[in-house]
Amino acid sequence: MKREEIVLKVNGTDYTVSIEPWRTLVEVLRENLGLTGTKKSCSEGECGACTVIMDGRPVASCLVLAMDAQGKEILTIEGLSEGEKLHPIQEAFLKHGAIQCGFCTPGMVMAAKGLLDENPKPTVAEARKAISGNLCRCTGYQHIVDSIMAASKMMDKKS
Repeated sequence: MKREEIVLKVNGTDYTVSIEPWRTLVEVLRENLGLTGTKKSCSEGECGACTVIMDGRPVASCLVLAMDAQGKEILTIEGLSEGEKLHPIQEAFLKHGAIQCGFCTPGMVMAAKGLLDENPKPTVAEARKAISGNLCRCTGYQHIVDSIMAASKMMDKKS
């Protein structure tokens, strides 16, 4: 099958890649760009492990064709920190024990970022709803919700 050359803007950098038209964004991020923080799991948009921010909104990158991501701003977990300096959401996840095995963590962090960008002071119920599309087998979600609430406070203090 014919390959297509596309340009993806990921974490502020333009990448030109040659891909088959049916490849998903998560596949291209991981296999072509080496950005393996975005996890590939269910390939059906059910688990949230592949969540990235596209044009300011959390999306399941397993459901987005890479071709359709052209012209969009894509933020992955790798683009969240500033060098060695973690984003407040990442700091809160570490501090509040929201990381167990770590497989769901990038997607949870990106879902939390989407929420906090849209609603800097969410309620606990809003935080729970924001991560409702992300599955975690280890933490039981309370530590994750606590982390989101703490990150909200940390980000409010930095404003």
